[in-house]
Amino acid sequence: MSPVTILDGGMGRQLSRMGAPFRLPEWSALALIEAPEFVSRAHAAFIDSGANVITTNSYGLAPSRIGESRFAAEGRSLADRGPADPENAAFRVRVAGSLPPMFETYRPELFDADRAPALLDKLVAGLAPHVDFWLIETQSSTRESGAAIEACRHTGLPIWVSYALRDEAGRGSPADGGPTDLRSDERVEDAVALDIRRGVAAVLFNCSQPEVMNAAVRAAARVVAAGPRPGVPIGVYANAFVPEPPSDEPYAGISEIRTDVTPQRYVDWALEWVASGASIIGGCCGIGPEHIAALRDRLGVRPQ
Repeated sequence: MSPVTILDGGMGRQLSRMGAPFRLPEWSALALIEAPEFVSRAHAAFIDSGANVITTNSYGLAPSRIGESRFAAEGRSLADRGPADPENAAFRVRVAGSLPPMFETYRPELFDADRAPALLDKLVAGLAPHVDFWLIETQSSTRESGAAIEACRHTGLPIWVSYALRDEAGRGSPADGGPTDLRSDERVEDAVALDIRRGVAAVLFNCSQPEVMNAAVRAAARVVAAGPRPGVPIGVYANAFVPEPPSDEPYAGISEIRTDVTPQRYVDWALEWVASGASIIGGCCGIGPEHIAALRDRLGVRPQ
């Protein structure tokens, strides 16, 4: 059995490639609402490519995506539909319950600590019967992640937390020799240390440029090695977005996908992440089944 766990890739762009309903602001949630059969097909494509974890299609289930009224009326029922088929037992994969930012992605300043618990409770209630663990995704601050951790802690399921990193073009990101920070400007080291104290089962980095990930993995590995739980896994699932300059509304539209993030190039980055201490690898926006298959083949991953 390989020591590396392979996640799936980016659901939204895969649904779009397959011809599913797809637009902003709903993003991947639109297929869940209008054509859930596409969600099943997307999960199956990633499983066939070698993923041994699939992620529920619940990232778009936030008021900022589907609207306040629809979320209030249908948030829980849509979350219940989010895992869809195929069933994890039949395909020998685990199912991660995606808990997204409840306000806007990449916008830590919009986080509302008073509203977050009630919003998250809807998703947790709908997803809990269907998932093996929680994947709190694309978090921009430790305040944001902390609310999600508390919302799902009572389920007793393992909790993974994944952070988005500062990666804007020309900002002095790790790719340019700058610091390794969350979008809130918190240091990766501080966030990882805090989450270890919170009891999370894994710490990951996602939906950021591949070039900034290795610095984050190295920083996380140092903290994990020196901490009270030296076996906490570290993971990466990068996106393939064309870098954007710093903005008050980052990635506000449907972003272009880089042509240079080929499956082979993605594997090369992944090997760097594994060498630096990552043991969970997958893909985010723009990373498709072909990238996951390349990871499987190069890393020698077998079903878990």
